Amino acid sequence: MILVGEGPAQARNEIRSMLADAGHRPNQRLGQNFLVDPNIVRKIVATAGLDAGTRVVEIGAGTGTLTGTLAEAAHRVIAYEIDGSLEPILASVLAERDNVEIRIEDAARIDLDVELPEGSWTMVSNLPYNVGTGIVLDALRGAPRIDRFVVMVQREVADRMLAAPGTKVYGLPSVIVGLHARGVRAFTVPPHVFEPQPTVASAVIVLDRIDAPSQAPRAIELASAAFGQRRKMLRRSLSLVVERTEETLLSASVDPTARAEDLSPGEFVAIARAEEAR
Repeated sequence: MILVGEGPAQARNEIRSMLADAGHRPNQRLGQNFLVDPNIVRKIVATAGLDAGTRVVEIGAGTGTLTGTLAEAAHRVIAYEIDGSLEPILASVLAERDNVEIRIEDAARIDLDVELPEGSWTMVSNLPYNVGTGIVLDALRGAPRIDRFVVMVQREVADRMLAAPGTKVYGLPSVIVGLHARGVRAFTVPPHVFEPQPTVASAVIVLDRIDAPSQAPRAIELASAAFGQRRKMLRRSLSLVVERTEETLLSASVDPTARAEDLSPGEFVAIARAEEAR
């Protein structure tokens, strides 16, 4: 692992100056909250555990503060940024980084499994608030070459992704994460380290990919149906998507009177397997 030193991380005044010089105002619609604390930037990169062979994909490059620090520690960085008006800033900040490729594209609309070159990748990102959940869940399901995620999201999003069965915030995102990864919360990030300052705290989470069962896609469909009517018992909430619902649930050793939040990701897989056996 490469130790992360002082590096190129940018402080608040520097970011404010760059944005002002470029005539750029943070775009709320794009979920832009720029990270302005170099210590947090370095902590994210250290948490990622990069080495000289690691290939990194970043979503939401912003002004390049995280991008440049990643480039110091990793072999290669592909950074996506939707806001074309930030391209001149990124070009200037990263001009001497020959291992960084900036792609001015909407990462929420691309297939990362197609766009990323062959091999394993680590996603390290301060994710835009408005699309972060979808990007992570889509990549877990559809971009298997990304085998590690070290991402900053809203704290409540982190809570939902890492929630255990039986808790209030346990839901479909928790099931998707549970089927595809081992997840932990690395640390919480306060609002004041962003420009502009959001109204909520953030958290950095680490997701390490695991081999999902072959029934994972069907298990997610079942979970989606069940959480769509989460107040109902499973024998009712799954009645339109599972034939002989009660019989199938019993054969999967699942209580038909349970509700969606009572089931672990593995129990949704068990229902899918019981369907196959029929």
